[in-house]
Parts: sequence; C-alpha cells; structure tokens
Amino acid sequence: MGSIPEAIRPHVVCIPYPLQGHINPMLKLAKLLHHKGFYVTFVNTEYNHKRLLRSRGPNSLDGLLDFHFETIPDGLPPSDADVSQDIPSLSVSISKNGLLPLCNLISKLNNTSSWDTPPVTSIISDGCMSFTLDVAEKFGIPNVLFWTPSSCGFLGYMHYRHLVERDVSYLTNGYLETKIDWIPGMKNICLKDLPSFIRTTDQDDVSLNYLICQTERASRASGIILNTFDTFEQDALDALSSMLPRIYTIGPLVLLANQIKDENLKSIDSNLWKEQPGCVEWLNSKEPNSVVYVNFGSITIITPQQLIEFAWGLANGEKSFLWIIRPDLVVGDSAILPPEFVTKTKDRAMLATWCAQEQILKHPSIGGFVTHSGWNSTLESVCGGVPMLSWPFFAEQHTNCRYSCTEWGIGMEIDNNVQRDVVEKLVRELMDGEKGKEMKKNVIELKTKAEEATKPGGSSYKNMEKLIAEVLQI
Repeated sequence: MGSIPEAIRPHVVCIPYPLQGHINPMLKLAKLLHHKGFYVTFVNTEYNHKRLLRSRGPNSLDGLLDFHFETIPDGLPPSDADVSQDIPSLSVSISKNGLLPLCNLISKLNNTSSWDTPPVTSIISDGCMSFTLDVAEKFGIPNVLFWTPSSCGFLGYMHYRHLVERDVSYLTNGYLETKIDWIPGMKNICLKDLPSFIRTTDQDDVSLNYLICQTERASRASGIILNTFDTFEQDALDALSSMLPRIYTIGPLVLLANQIKDENLKSIDSNLWKEQPGCVEWLNSKEPNSVVYVNFGSITIITPQQLIEFAWGLANGEKSFLWIIRPDLVVGDSAILPPEFVTKTKDRAMLATWCAQEQILKHPSIGGFVTHSGWNSTLESVCGGVPMLSWPFFAEQHTNCRYSCTEWGIGMEIDNNVQRDVVEKLVRELMDGEKGKEMKKNVIELKTKAEEATKPGGSSYKNMEKLIAEVLQI
C-alpha cells in the first residue's frame, strides 16, 4: 500500500503547558502520532525553546521533515534564566497572550503555497491551555485536551468549584484533616489529599480560579486524554466519564512510546536541564535492588535545613543512593551539603544535577525511589517496578501520594517536616523491611497490568487507535 498523499495527511499541532512535567508526556504523545502517520508541529514557548537549545544543543530541535518545532511567546518579560517560571504569572499571561500568536501560527502552517506541509487538521493541547479551544473553533478543527495529572488528581480539580461553593470556613482551624465524603470516585479522603491549590481562604486566588476556569472549559473539547490505564484508576475514571465527553486513557505513555523503533524520532528529547553524564555507568557498578534514587522533580523547592535533614537521613540509612539536586532546588540559596556528609557517603553516593529518569528507574540496581509524587514520576516508577517514599510538594502530588500509600500500597509518606531519623527509618524499611517487600510485590503487579494495557489489544493501545479514528483522522 502506498504512502498517504501529503495534501491529505493529518497534521496535528501539539501544545504543552510550558513546564517540564507537561512537555515530557506531550512529546511522547506527539511521537506516537507521528509514528502512526501524522505530520506533527510541536509548539513550545520561546522561553522554553531557548532552554531546550541550551540543554540539548543548537541543532537538537531541527526535528525531522515532518516533525518540527515552532514557538509562541508566553507574554512574560524576556529572560534567559534556566529555571521553571512562576506558575500563577505564567498561567495568567499565556492564557491572555497566547490566542493571537497561535492563530497566526496555524494560518502560517495552513498557507501551503509557502510551506510544504499539509494543512492543520487537529490540535492537542494541555488541559491548562484551554484558550486553544477558541483557536480550534475559529479554524473548524477538533481540539483534544490532554490533562497530564493522574485521573484522581484531575477528579479533585474538577470539584474545585463545588469545594468553593460549599464553604470555605473549613479552610481555617485544622482544616487539612476535614473529611471530604461527597466526591464520587474518591473514598475516605481528607482535604489534604486534594490538589493543594484549594488550600486558600482567598476566593480571588489566581491558581485556584485559573484551574476552576480550565476544568469548566474541558467539556467543550472534542475529547480528553489521560495518561493512565483503566485498571489503575478505575473508580476515578468512572466518575470522570459521567462528567466529560469522550475520555481516552492511553497510558502509561512511557510504555507506548518505547514501542517506537525509529531512532531519529527517539533522539528528539525534551529535558530543559542538561543531563549530567555518568549516572547509568555508576549504577552499572552496583548490585541489583541496592540503590535509592532521589529526585524531587522539576519544580519542588526545599529549604537548606530540609536539604540537610534529607542528606543525613540518606547517609545514616547506609544504602547507596543517586541524588538529583537541580541547580534551583534549594530556595534562595545554592545546595550546600555538609563536608562530613560528603566524606561519609563518598563511596556509595552519586550526586547529579539532572538525569534521564526513565532510564534510571528501569535500571536493575534501583531498589527504591524518594519522590515528590509527580504523575510522570509515579508512572515511571510503576513501569520500573520500583516502590516509593513520597514527599509531595504541591498540586495533585498530594493526591498521588495518598493513592500510592493507601490505595495502591506502593509507597510510604515522608512528613513535610523532614527529620533525618524518620528518613533513615523509612529508607531502611523501603529497602529491607517487610513493608518494603510488600510494596515491591504490589508495584510489580501494577507494572504487569501497565504492560498488558499498552500491548497490542490492551486497553490503552486500543484507546490510542480509537482516539485517532474517532477524533483526529480527517
């Protein structure tokens, strides 16, 4: 059978929210669609485009002839900083300023007389970039929203309006332990288990109102994509399905994307920080299941005191560890570790500024993961069969932590007030204890289910085909 003529080849424009944890899964989805025959235009902000070129090299985004990168401004003052931007400012600015540049970009892409590209046939945008719905309506094309959190986290966001309308008086004395027993699909949860932007008594709070707006626009989409699999979050998915149009569960995307064999496509990457070499080689020298991997993601910031408590907890736990310490991890300061800690751990520790996490979590020497419980990290840990210690920072990380520890039995929580003796005790339990063994067994079972979902004939594999056939194909 011949190839699809270029003029009728489907052309999808993919637009992530401009943060690392949103860009990564969107890029995987874009690669999968290209693999299925789509022409892909991937749209970063100018700020992140510059960061990617710095971290990956000046030619890293040249892409392929039919997978290319474009940019739109985020509307914030120009900056050459190498950090994640302030989220409330970014959200407000890009929703106000992104519409016209995106319209202009799609008009340019549709001008086939000056571009050797097929016209744009669909948009896939982050659920927090819903201004794209207006663009899609203008051009008469479908717009699918990709909500990158867990289904349980997304379900929490979907009830923000109800939480505000019911009463904010519980947001005062001891409010975090308030039981929330009226959200369908979420059993036995407290306010502290819901995404953290609700923790305000200010009804004009920027992030709270932004998320209320974004969730209320979700029903206008041609479909909703979630990076999960049915048997993992069934109750939350059942509840969401009664609230929204077509939902397509196509995760874990990391497993679907691993099925792509095209090396040129695989070489396109999205790390905004430069990866430090040597991590895998160091792991190769370690015994199976002997290393604790520590990474708090791309946004978490910690105090100098919390850094020191984690450091001594890891040192006293007497396990080998690989610790990713981002350049901007410590609030208002550089990450300075005590010389005694460095001396004590030099033979069993590697400290790095950034790494290829998916590769690390698949490595046989990794026995446990100290994590912020971001959804990408949670899924990658499940796919690697690695149990977790969870120290959530913000957003739906608290929801993911609660489900990991209580529903799925694959994690234990570290209290926000980090103490070295608690970290030491939990590290020992994670790696050697009975609870650690039980968590390992549970996470291996989930890994098997994730693999089944993403194999040909599995639920996520079939949902990917349905998404293309029902929404994205011409």
